[in-house]
Amino acid sequence: MNREAQRRKRARGRNLLALGSIAVFACLPNLSHAGERVTLSNGFVEPCDHHALVDGRIRLYLTAGEDSYIEFKPTEIATFEQVPDSPASVPAASAPKLQTPAKLTAGDLREMLARAGADHNLDVDLLASVVKAESDGNARAVSRAGARGLMQLMPGTAAGLGVKDSFQPDQNVRGGSTYFDALLTRYHDNLALALAAYNAGPEAVDKYHGIPPYRETQAYVARVIHEFNRRVLAREAEARRNYTTAQDAAAQPTLPH
Repeated sequence: MNREAQRRKRARGRNLLALGSIAVFACLPNLSHAGERVTLSNGFVEPCDHHALVDGRIRLYLTAGEDSYIEFKPTEIATFEQVPDSPASVPAASAPKLQTPAKLTAGDLREMLARAGADHNLDVDLLASVVKAESDGNARAVSRAGARGLMQLMPGTAAGLGVKDSFQPDQNVRGGSTYFDALLTRYHDNLALALAAYNAGPEAVDKYHGIPPYRETQAYVARVIHEFNRRVLAREAEARRNYTTAQDAAAQPTLPH
């Protein structure tokens, strides 16, 4: 690993655990509901419940109410597409052509995330926390908005990342890690903002100059950070136990033969 890569990894590590206080949002309910899929002119895909033209701008309402929305110029919208109101995830039986098991073994998933983490200087436990929040490790997961696979890539995003099949775990993880790495770079390794952008889109983060005031996004950021902190603390505790065990073993007197 070169010096610049080491610097980036250290900088990311400093920003991560310090954000654990955001976990106060974790008790908020997940309000995800999307009845439309909106493709923006820049290629990004934004799920929403419904939209309306207000004062010459298009509002994408993120919930059934009208409190949470994102506004765009009409020229920034490419297409609207209706999404059937269906359960948050499509059961495995709905995807008969998939050859991949819905649940990978913990070892397989860990190895896959470790490879992606090494490629992008991302902590494997951070990637594991994102996967848990996005799909709970279900490689066949499909959201109501159409996001797919372990890291829940929208088709447009996946295509832009070179992912041909989002249901193939290795492709999905490579694409999702590449995208998340790009978001961390865009937001100067601010984990909370990168997570918010992964959930709500960079446009929403840029518009509000921070985590958008969407309960779903706030809960998502808190949930991932809480899980990541839990994993890191558990990893450190295990390292301390292993060190103590090794020290105790070394301190044992050697019995003469």
